Amino acid sequence: METDHNPATVSLADFRANTLTGVVQHEIERMILSGELKPGQRLNEKAVADKLSVSRGPVREACRSLAELGLVYLIPQRGVFIQRVTRDDAIEVYDLRAGLTALAASLLAPILTQEMANQLDAYVDQMQEAAEKGDFSRFDPLNLEFHDYMVRSTGNSRLTKLYRGFVKEFHLFRVHGLVQRGALLQSNEEHREIVSALKSGNATLGYETSFSHVSKGKERMLMALDGMATAGADGDRRETSSATP
Repeated sequence: METDHNPATVSLADFRANTLTGVVQHEIERMILSGELKPGQRLNEKAVADKLSVSRGPVREACRSLAELGLVYLIPQRGVFIQRVTRDDAIEVYDLRAGLTALAASLLAPILTQEMANQLDAYVDQMQEAAEKGDFSRFDPLNLEFHDYMVRSTGNSRLTKLYRGFVKEFHLFRVHGLVQRGALLQSNEEHREIVSALKSGNATLGYETSFSHVSKGKERMLMALDGMATAGADGDRRETSSATP
């Protein structure tokens, strides 16, 4: 029988399978990537500790690890803050990812096996179901798995390590460009094109298709960020206007 899963609940199985700090880190990551914790917001260590029924020690350790990943930053005597999303940082991260994923696709295309192709097709089919429902919380982990599977299937351990080293930071930016149902559907159509290119065995086509996918993702993200900035400016103007005697 299936039971509802509450992501904020730390189960006994979680404790047995992971270190306490790891469990706390996973929950804070979820809160950041879901938007529950906003960019620039101060993280309330006590509130997180109370929510997870743990002491503040594991929360502090988790925050140090998250700072190394670029998801939070620490200000002495002030606390832990959620990393802000800046346009310039986003562009740099997307450009880096475009190069790495395109390289992975060019390496993978000539060595793609039927088993690899089947797995990539399975990811795309599952993402399609999530995209049609507008279910970002389901689409996103599948999206991460799809690209990670591509990279690690190349067999290049250094490329995999480099890619995984910044993928969580990249996620902060991707969230803003994929929250709409239309963006999910478009992104997954691009995934299908990537798989088709890989099946052709053509390294150049694999490179170009993958690079194009990430570049289009960057455009979607920048449009979303610009829209947020405009909305924020309009809100500030309304507040100023309403406060004027």
